[in-house]
Amino acid sequence: MGNTTLKKIGVLTSGGDAPGMNAAIRAVVRTAHFHKIECVGIRGGYTGLIEGNITKMGPRSVSNIINLGGTILRSARSAEFRTEEGRKKAYDQCIANNIDALVCIGGDGTFTGALKFSEEFGVKVIGVPGTIDNDIFGTDFTIGYDTALNTAMDAIDKIRDTATSHSRVFFVEVMGRDAGFIALNSGIATGALDILIPEQKDSLNEMFETFEKAQKRGKTSSIVIVAEGEQLASTYDLAKKTKEKFPDYDIRVSILGHIQRGGAPSCADRVLASRLGYGAVIGLMKGLTNVMAGMRSNDLVFTPIEDAIRKHNEINQDLLQISEVLAM
Repeated sequence: MGNTTLKKIGVLTSGGDAPGMNAAIRAVVRTAHFHKIECVGIRGGYTGLIEGNITKMGPRSVSNIINLGGTILRSARSAEFRTEEGRKKAYDQCIANNIDALVCIGGDGTFTGALKFSEEFGVKVIGVPGTIDNDIFGTDFTIGYDTALNTAMDAIDKIRDTATSHSRVFFVEVMGRDAGFIALNSGIATGALDILIPEQKDSLNEMFETFEKAQKRGKTSSIVIVAEGEQLASTYDLAKKTKEKFPDYDIRVSILGHIQRGGAPSCADRVLASRLGYGAVIGLMKGLTNVMAGMRSNDLVFTPIEDAIRKHNEINQDLLQISEVLAM
């Protein structure tokens, strides 16, 4: 399996942070060390690579980080790396630091940059999907998704307590950008009355009908989960329009925001990150490049980065049906 041409690996995190990124960094560093490959950490994503913000890493430098949220290597979005001149500076740093390959932990923006960089300069790259959105094709789950989902569920459970006590309707917005995975699954897990996600065409009339049916069944409080990428209207506008339709409702809005990004990663995210970080190094040792390490049906798989960027995970239609059937 060994690849004698692979002498030094650089690892970076880019884009939005996700719980479990540190566990992935740890896995990359320690797997490389186990196979006698030097590893360096690049601080601040692609900006750090351009600026040469590079530090040697070994087994002890990643001690006691598996349980930490965020990323010890910091993360950033780099406008300069989107330019050919910026990528040339990054390549010059790879040459100066004898970096043979990069493990890039992040989402589709991170992978887009990695693929472009590899195609232009021939540096081997493997992506590791780190994003709470769970919208990357080629893996059943992305690093950070499970933790964010559980954070949202815990917050919604608490909101339900006050909604029940005061007979209120709460509109709760969760993260996910253009993907409704957090909204759909947290909504089912917390017994939401309605779940609005960008993957399906929602209407105000359908939402109002749901409220009317709930009224007839004697429901006195409700939770509506809204994905931040919902196209129908903003969460505040949805609440406003509902108040106009049902003036007697006591309505509140709660935007969960970035608490979903932080916190200690769940067990599932720590294990997933460890497997993907390990898999990225093994993939590089096998001579793979321009691929993303992912998990499908509990097996390590490698997907072309081009496919991971171009395609998207699809919402499970059974879950949509379940959410409607159980919302009573």
